[in-house]
Amino acid sequence: MKRKTFQATLLAAMIGLSVGNAAAADYRLNPFTLAYEGAIAKNEPGQVNIHPVSYQLDGLEIAANVYTPANHDPRKKYPAVVVAHPNGGVKEQVAGLYAQRLAEHGYIAITADAAYQGASGGRPRNVDKPTHRIEDIHGMADYIARYPGVDAARLGLLGICGGGGYSLAAAQTDKRFKAIATISMFNSGRVRRNGYVDSQLDTIQQRLQQASEARAQEAAGGETLYSGDANLTDEQIAKLPFDLYRQGYEYYWKTHAHPGSTFKYTTSSLLDLMRWDATDQIELIARPLLMIAGSKADSLYMSEDAFAKATGTQDKELFKLDGATHIETYWVPKYVDAAVAKLAEFYGRTL
Repeated sequence: MKRKTFQATLLAAMIGLSVGNAAAADYRLNPFTLAYEGAIAKNEPGQVNIHPVSYQLDGLEIAANVYTPANHDPRKKYPAVVVAHPNGGVKEQVAGLYAQRLAEHGYIAITADAAYQGASGGRPRNVDKPTHRIEDIHGMADYIARYPGVDAARLGLLGICGGGGYSLAAAQTDKRFKAIATISMFNSGRVRRNGYVDSQLDTIQQRLQQASEARAQEAAGGETLYSGDANLTDEQIAKLPFDLYRQGYEYYWKTHAHPGSTFKYTTSSLLDLMRWDATDQIELIARPLLMIAGSKADSLYMSEDAFAKATGTQDKELFKLDGATHIETYWVPKYVDAAVAKLAEFYGRTL
């Protein structure tokens, strides 16, 4: 049983993680259920405001939040940024934090729950397929390009963790995005296929067989099977081999928990995930590219690999946050401040 729980946890590597003594951000105390420090609690004239919206994408209703700058005037034109959330995360967590901070710098920002996840529609729940996640990003661009005050010619993209990998894929062909940035990029395909830090190379065929059987069971009308849904004790979490998992559990289950956020995903999703890679055709990105990652993140290897392969643009930078782990880029004030300052500089130059 312990071995199965541990394997499920390894399969759950959908984010990047590192907390420590994170201050709690209780979604229940926020009227918009935002789960991050400094979150908007009330819309006020002359301030950054949040606007819950919904729209249709491929027949599903997508739930999103739009953040507008202080003194937003729909008659004026503002640059905008699409923000893609981590795997397992929702718009009310780190994606919302960065969207709000970008709005403080004068950008209109949108972040939406992925289809089949969070408050967005789709059955079965928690399907996690690259095609859907990439389409989610295109869909956010569709919506925000028509939002009052948005200058569609100045549209940027920011992907966080798993959303970063999917953003790299979306930006390969969607030339509406004039500048692309990632924070703690997580290559979901590589990790689902090879294991985190390529630690499961010897079980690839076994896990593909399990995913195939799960798909067959669904097709036959049977129960939908899930991976990554490991309910671990504090003692078990402490014994996990990577910062990504240890700190991720603390962030997502304790300090910044949200009811729409979950590690689990349909096991059949692995059929799509394990044959996909965020760096396939990455040379098609011909726009300015900024990749931000913690210098101490055990996920750094994925940003370094993608950065080296992104040969289609000469305007690129890998910016390391000195001392940060993966999840610390989600909430630690000094790292968030440094990342936002770098993003504001980057988008200010490129948008």
